[in-house]
Amino acid sequence: MTLFRKSAAAVLAVLLLLPSWVGAAAPQAAGRGESPAPASSRIAVVIDDFGNRMKGTDEMFKLPVPVTAAVMPFMPTSREDAERAHQLGLDVIVHMPMEPKQGNPKWLGPGAIRASMSDAEVRQAVEKAIAEVPHAVGMNNHMGSKITADERIMRVVLAVCKEKGLFFLDSRTAYKTVIPRVGAELGVPVLGNDLFLDDVYTASFVSGQIVKLKKLAREQSDCITIGHVGAPGLITAAAVRSAAASMPQSRFVRLTELLPASAKEKLVLPHA
Repeated sequence: MTLFRKSAAAVLAVLLLLPSWVGAAAPQAAGRGESPAPASSRIAVVIDDFGNRMKGTDEMFKLPVPVTAAVMPFMPTSREDAERAHQLGLDVIVHMPMEPKQGNPKWLGPGAIRASMSDAEVRQAVEKAIAEVPHAVGMNNHMGSKITADERIMRVVLAVCKEKGLFFLDSRTAYKTVIPRVGAELGVPVLGNDLFLDDVYTASFVSGQIVKLKKLAREQSDCITIGHVGAPGLITAAAVRSAAASMPQSRFVRLTELLPASAKEKLVLPHA
């Protein structure tokens, strides 16, 4: 018995010296021939069109996962929604209205950037919009298929973002977007939308987009998806809530968590 006790004590001493990750990895190796569990993917959900108390606003703020609030400037509740999102610990970005190639001009909202503007007018519009949305750490485009393909204008927009310490999320409403290239030239961190959740305002369509999101999450480590308050607000909020409960291998994060560490050091981020 004495020999046994000495052997057991020696084994215990060796185990205590092992790094903590050895024990944590053991369950994955339990089944012979089984592939290891996939690494957790990160999903950032951006919700556009806050600022006008549109349908789904409260539901989005009550979701059990963080959403990024893209707030339109110069609207009745722009400041209120931005403050509320900030108090909840959510990221706030400016949802900058920009002229599209097609679409109803009434959907743009006030303070929009138009292709006919001079550089000085564009700069003024962007600076005013940022001032209207407290706690903003970034910007994305509202509509804007015409503007986001215009290098002259986007160079001004991104220059102001750099001066103000904001990153830019390219909503990717234009196939020929210049944002990634110009952003890289100017040193402005740029992220890109992977999937719109609610282009069609029906539960069946949004459910189909959630299926696509799950597929993306299996294929890539980071995903960005955009939904909206307004007409599809209640449907989208319910779909995001359901998705969060059914995607254990994915982690829902603030948009700023997808920025590279080098970008976070340069930008004005309240959660850093």
